[in-house]
Amino acid sequence: MAAQTRPAIPGEPHLTRQIREAARRGTLGHAAVLSGQGDLTAAARFLAAAFQCRGEDRPCGACPDCRKIMRDIHPDVVTVTDPDHRNVSVEVLRGVVSGASVLPNEGRRKVYIFPDCALLDGKAQNVLLKVVEDGPPHAAFLFCAANSASLLPTIRSRTMEWKLSPPPDRQEADERARQLCEAICSGQAGELAACCAQLESSRISREELRSLLSGARDLTVAALAAACTGQGDGPAVRMAEKMGKYRLSAAAESLGRFTRQCGYNIGTGHLLGALAVELGR
Repeated sequence: MAAQTRPAIPGEPHLTRQIREAARRGTLGHAAVLSGQGDLTAAARFLAAAFQCRGEDRPCGACPDCRKIMRDIHPDVVTVTDPDHRNVSVEVLRGVVSGASVLPNEGRRKVYIFPDCALLDGKAQNVLLKVVEDGPPHAAFLFCAANSASLLPTIRSRTMEWKLSPPPDRQEADERARQLCEAICSGQAGELAACCAQLESSRISREELRSLLSGARDLTVAALAAACTGQGDGPAVRMAEKMGKYRLSAAAESLGRFTRQCGYNIGTGHLLGALAVELGR
């Protein structure tokens, strides 16, 4: 019989080792932020397996808990979503708080994964604050946030942060994302249209455009957090000062939607043209 391959976070050997070591020492804590670029949900699922695993080298990938988590069918690992609303509603989060007090069905812990913390506004995060701060010992909370600044300082201070490494080609995408955000900030439809036309003329691929738009959305979300909390640094603060909460929220929603549309068979020229029209109004 072939040996069982141990699970790992895709492209993150160092973080994989760090989490395994923390699991071995018993220092995983009860709440964590998974931040940076890469597959944050996969990283959160790996961390959830480290919480639940009953093997010696957690997560082992072989025990029933690990296998169920990797197949996304473990009854005590809950991915918190709200398909009926743009942001996760307070009612959904109150259900999380209530459910966290109930003992696990079969696992060691009840683990709640929040796959996109940009969908948790300040009011929603405050609903979670008490249970994250002083919840039952069997509950764990994993927050996925490309930029941890999208979480309130009161939440961040009660969590451990695990950072994913940016891919090698991320620096160029980040610079172009910053330039796009500057064009959006300008409030000038012509400047934004010129920026989008330049991207189109560079023959950008859909995957490259998705990475760029994702980076622009992350920066916009960080700016929105800075506008709400008065805390932040660099480009995020400048965006917050120029755009304000309403425009930032609308821009983040638009950028997130166009990022998702890059996964469909739609030409980059069409996407960039539609983006320029929508955000240039």
